[in-house]
Amino acid sequence: MAFNNPYQAFVDGFARLLTEGAALSPADPTPPARPPVATGAPTALIFAPHPDDEVIIGALPLRLQRELNINVVNVAVTLGSRLDRRAERWQELKHACAYIGFGLVTPSEKGLEGINLAARKHDPKQWAASVEAIAAILTAHRPAIVFAPHAEDWNQTHVGTHQLVLDALTQCPGLACRVVETEFWGAMDAPNLMVESSPAEVADLVAALALHAGEVARNPFHLRLPAWMIDNVRRGAEVVGGQGAAAPRFTFATLYRLRRWADGRLEEVLERGRALSSRDDLSPLFLNPT
Repeated sequence: MAFNNPYQAFVDGFARLLTEGAALSPADPTPPARPPVATGAPTALIFAPHPDDEVIIGALPLRLQRELNINVVNVAVTLGSRLDRRAERWQELKHACAYIGFGLVTPSEKGLEGINLAARKHDPKQWAASVEAIAAILTAHRPAIVFAPHAEDWNQTHVGTHQLVLDALTQCPGLACRVVETEFWGAMDAPNLMVESSPAEVADLVAALALHAGEVARNPFHLRLPAWMIDNVRRGAEVVGGQGAAAPRFTFATLYRLRRWADGRLEEVLERGRALSSRDDLSPLFLNPT
């Protein structure tokens, strides 16, 4: 018996888009013309465990850059575990950051080694050197905002980067900043911020992510990024907005946890979860010094 499923064409469209996306050529890595960063502009540092993480979680940094003229700088904590790919990944990372408009620094020429909790426990000398390198970057940039993975982001280097950044912050007395925890491999239990992205912003993120050519050949993160951001709206509606809350009319969003670092500890800044639409002003949360 024939069964007329009204959603068949809808689902087929998703499958077709993945096939069509795989056939697209990467964007020209030549960065688009942009106005220079204003002297004295606040800085946001993204502590990316691997090259490509800066784009995957980059929805909010991109909006901060474009809407508030914040100087977004990616810190390449590691260049991955494969020695034979590090030089190539560094070049891909430079192209991706230039395309999306993020600055780029690294704590060492080849990235840090042993950024995981096992190394923190069993190799305290190397860990202390890594903390010192990250603290030096924090001291040099005095960021207003710091992005880092949350404590349970599954991948051992993501989890290690979380602890590395917290350890480094403790070595920077007097530094007060917003700390934005990010997620990708492991969902946060308690995100408190859902940030909408426009289709144009998502397209720019996908194009930048595609410039990590070796990684997306292994796993096409770029093609699945829009679907992940669509699903973030489903999950964020209730884990950010409250159980039973209605979903906002967002198409794409990314989830974060926003807190403040001051006096050597993390402090809450939101009494309840917030959903920021593409029309909302970001400055009250990110330019207010208190």
